[in-house]
Amino acid sequence: MKLGVIGGGAWGTALAQVAAEGGDQVWLWAREPEVVASINETHQNQLFLANVPLSHSITATGDLDGLAGCEALLIVTPAQHMRAVLDATYAGSRPVILCAKGIEAGTQLLMSEVAHQACPDAPIAVLSGPTFAGEVARGLPTAVTLASTDATLAKMLAARLAQPHFRPYVSSDVIGAEIGGAVKNVLAIACGVVEGRALGKNARAALIARGFAEMTRFGLARGASAETLGGLSGLGDLVLTCSSTQSRNFTLGKGLGEGRAAAELLSGRTVAEGAFTAPVLQLAAQTAGVEMPVVDAVCALLTGAADVDTVVGRLLARPLRNEG
Repeated sequence: MKLGVIGGGAWGTALAQVAAEGGDQVWLWAREPEVVASINETHQNQLFLANVPLSHSITATGDLDGLAGCEALLIVTPAQHMRAVLDATYAGSRPVILCAKGIEAGTQLLMSEVAHQACPDAPIAVLSGPTFAGEVARGLPTAVTLASTDATLAKMLAARLAQPHFRPYVSSDVIGAEIGGAVKNVLAIACGVVEGRALGKNARAALIARGFAEMTRFGLARGASAETLGGLSGLGDLVLTCSSTQSRNFTLGKGLGEGRAAAELLSGRTVAEGAFTAPVLQLAAQTAGVEMPVVDAVCALLTGAADVDTVVGRLLARPLRNEG
């Protein structure tokens, strides 16, 4: 199966590397001309994934028409740009694998719901899980969730992407896989704040546990399976991104905890998806009648409505209750 990857950032490049292992030709679309030139001329993505040798089977292009011969497309653009990219890409009846983690602003739609609107004839799958791009590209052991309501499609795509170091687990719970990935980005910001403010390991562990409870409540309200939320694309991804500065969201939170302004921290070329997901998730939770105090705290920090000491005080002053 000839694969095309749309998105030349670190994660898109890492997935192209996985897809190209074994010598399979892969086409990678990137918006930045310097990324296209770097990959084609030096077989590295020096802008977003520096010093990682890439397969010679990866061909980069800045023209979406260059992916016309691909039999399936991995969409690895930021969540808030997903609709525009899909509108500009003629998917037809080719499978589309969504690899962005977020909720669309304005509509509160998950990426699969956006894709169904933009590409109504395309079979949809979601790839999510605990993945740092650099580790995946370097061939370190990784396991992910590949979810689709079409079991045959999911198994076919899993077989195509599987490598000795990259293991996809098939699921039919698309909603659960997407909610886990979207919510964990917001919670990773909160854990970064704990790190930046030097609040300690106890606080981080408590935040991960209570954040997971919020993820579960929201996921169940949206029709997700508890098993999925407790798996790779939920709890697994949450643990990874809440514990390392390799996570852009964790790094953003760390900066906030150190007293830096959100606008300054968000001015770089890389995208911390959680910053854009947080206000959308807050509204979606309110619509669903789900209480998410950690998400509310992150939103207050991002907008400047409250400082770190205030939001921490609010969380610790919440009424005592049964765990759950």
